Amino acid sequence: MRPSVPQSHRGGRTIVETVAGRIRESDIAEVRERNRIDEVVGEYVALRRAGGGSLKGLCPFHNEKTPSFNVRPTHGTFHCFGCGEGGDVIKFIQKIDLVSFVEAVERLADRVGIRLNYEGGGGSVQRDRGTRARLIEAHRAASEFYIEQLVTDEARTARDFLSERGFDAAAAKQFGCGYAPGGWDKLTKHLLNRGFEVKELLAAGLSKEGQRGPMDRFHRRLVWPIRDVGNDVVGFGARRLFDDDRIEAKYLNTSETQIYKKSQVMFGLDQAKREIAKRHQVVVVEGYTDVMAMHASGVPTAVASSGTAFGEDHMKVLRRLMMDDDAFRGEIIFTFDGDAAGQKAALKAFEGDQTFAGQTYIAVAPDGMDPCELRIAKGDAAVKDLVARRTPLFEFVIKSTLKQFDLDSVDGQVSALQKTVPMVAAIKDRASRDGYASKLAWWVGWQDVAQVVNRVRGAAGATAKRGGQTPQLRQPASRQAPAPEPEKQDLPRPAPGDPRFMGQREALKAALQQPAVAGPEYDSLPEEAFTHPVYVAVHLALLKAGGAASGLTGSALLDAARQHCPEGTVRRVLSELAVEPLRALGEVDSRYISGVLAGVQESLVGRQIGEIKSKLQRLSPVEAPDDYRALFGDLVALEQYRKSLREQAASGWD
Repeated sequence: MRPSVPQSHRGGRTIVETVAGRIRESDIAEVRERNRIDEVVGEYVALRRAGGGSLKGLCPFHNEKTPSFNVRPTHGTFHCFGCGEGGDVIKFIQKIDLVSFVEAVERLADRVGIRLNYEGGGGSVQRDRGTRARLIEAHRAASEFYIEQLVTDEARTARDFLSERGFDAAAAKQFGCGYAPGGWDKLTKHLLNRGFEVKELLAAGLSKEGQRGPMDRFHRRLVWPIRDVGNDVVGFGARRLFDDDRIEAKYLNTSETQIYKKSQVMFGLDQAKREIAKRHQVVVVEGYTDVMAMHASGVPTAVASSGTAFGEDHMKVLRRLMMDDDAFRGEIIFTFDGDAAGQKAALKAFEGDQTFAGQTYIAVAPDGMDPCELRIAKGDAAVKDLVARRTPLFEFVIKSTLKQFDLDSVDGQVSALQKTVPMVAAIKDRASRDGYASKLAWWVGWQDVAQVVNRVRGAAGATAKRGGQTPQLRQPASRQAPAPEPEKQDLPRPAPGDPRFMGQREALKAALQQPAVAGPEYDSLPEEAFTHPVYVAVHLALLKAGGAASGLTGSALLDAARQHCPEGTVRRVLSELAVEPLRALGEVDSRYISGVLAGVQESLVGRQIGEIKSKLQRLSPVEAPDDYRALFGDLVALEQYRKSLREQAASGWD
């Protein structure tokens, strides 16, 4: 028996686990059942109805513009037809948060308040030391500590800072504002007393090595918690308050850690994500107080990048929330200061905009004020008006560039066109490019609009020609890397719309999605009823899991069948079939499913009839009359059976 160690705490609750203990299977089943997959996935991805009881959104596991990520709430499963990822709600959390199966179950259990039971092992230890779960726990405890410190006498300057910027206690509570006290190790000691280890606090970025041991990362600063898209605190941003602060940087952020990736997290996203998904709009500001000011002024879609410039990874997160694609476009609005730094930021956004399908705009407050300053000076209405008066990014950048030239002179106009024509030519959308080319002529004051449009088109064409692929240089033979070992061949994936296998695919979908209806009728289908090797493998896996009549449904049936599927194509197709809507024109009922199964059986009987006819052609009724009569009798019986199956199949599709 191992000696006991201090118990861990999560949100004020004591958590005790057994060494090498396994989570009870009934608890895992309850976690699956009580965590609705559409609600969990909806925390990360905007979903919309796709028919047949399924929901659709942009896949969070690969970059795409057209939604191919499907969720089946009634079956507790998801599948992406683009990258092949699929599974139940536990698998989704494993994949999206990069955690183990146990950690995913524990996170989902915490989400709905399930107390997990562990079987086997002995003794008790703190939960998952050094893992993501422990780092999240440490940040949660640190956030609570900072919030408690904000009401102390020492934190008066921090409270005054917020008050002077128009934020009361309610606003501070909404965004989790706190205070990092003076002294070198107050937070560190507090967390050590809570059962955390020094190595965990260093890994979390909450503490750092000092000359006399571990010390706090933040001292005498106003702090904001930074949460990931799943609402967990993963880092902090800290604002300088005192002139005698030994660190001159106005803002400090948590260093990169296992859970804090500054290129992927945004301050305020936990508050804004639902409104972003609802309004298909996001407002990107530069600071923590700017986010607070936007929300306080009635702009609940505001976020800010944390400790780094807004980049492509941030855009990917926001696109998934807005479901931004060719048919459903979102809107991103950048707010920049009117100074040179703001102009530079806009130019950078212009260069990166081509990778973002949404409509991009710029909003610049008068007199170079940021949103927080604007709210203080002119009130909430002015902040909302700032967003309403946004300018398209292309227009803002082009007009900002034109301010450098004297457009009252011909020489200035020529120089301006030389500078801005390549900028307009860089716009990839042809219609937008021609439209801005026409506007450019107007803005410059050039009377021949067609000439400017032609110059832009010519520049765009020249750029496209230069954009060809660069030939790859071959290494000398002596330096070439050894050829990789051949990969194990996987089964070819059947095309979902292949008419040869459509009935078989529909039967498998019926068994997975409506097992209570498909029941014994499906289970009676022989292996030979399926002709594609992947569908054969899925069918056999279902039967080994107990079949449609096993009593299992939804993710439980899917999980049981997955245990009997080989890795690769078969498992991916199994996930596909669990979420792909059935092809019924109306309601999926017993009549429809019975018709589908009859159709598969009819195809099998048809192949058997073909084999008998082939044998009869090779058999002489004179030389082997008994065999011939027996086969002919089988043929007549099968033809009658096939006719009844056809009628049943036809009635199911009516």
